[in-house]
Amino acid sequence: MSSIQRVVTHGTFELDGGSWDVGNNIWIVGDESNVVVFDAAHTAAPIIEAVAGRNVVAVICTHGHNDHITVAPGLGAALDAPVLLHPADDMLWQMTHPGNDFRAVIDGQTLQAGGIELIGLHTPGHSPGSVCWFAPELGAVISGDTLFQGGPGATGRSFSDFPTILDSIKNRLGTLPADTAVYTGHGDTTVIGDELVHYDEWVSRGH
Repeated sequence: MSSIQRVVTHGTFELDGGSWDVGNNIWIVGDESNVVVFDAAHTAAPIIEAVAGRNVVAVICTHGHNDHITVAPGLGAALDAPVLLHPADDMLWQMTHPGNDFRAVIDGQTLQAGGIELIGLHTPGHSPGSVCWFAPELGAVISGDTLFQGGPGATGRSFSDFPTILDSIKNRLGTLPADTAVYTGHGDTTVIGDELVHYDEWVSRGH
């Protein structure tokens, strides 16, 4: 039976000389045999425990901020799985894992895990290489830090841009069915339609 499983880990997000305590959602999507792991935040052990010996098709990093890729190379090695990231976030990756490689994601790329198709949607704004992953069969999208319950991800730091994230949300995520569940990088799950009704408010807010 296909499912989306959540693991939460805690640590710090660091950028532009600042450090913030954060809790991150790691999403494990698939069935009892094959899964994809979304993000490699803070600590590998609870993620490996949740995988519970299943085959991991890939460890996908939704974007390159350190709190989403903290243990990516080691987790990929431990799970014998490739680590995927959009190359537009290479500069962020190199801040945390200089000299380590990842496999490049492209817009529209598809993966299969446990009979579930996952479609990569390049959604820059929070970072240049942010990618959301849509699972049509599950009526769900893994949004990373592009869209949260309450609006767009933060864009007040290096390599981010508010007009760009608005465009990504409207023209990429906004084309998904309104009842699509949004599995976010931090905090609670939401629904596309419940968020997009506030789009004009976000535009007016300006950040």
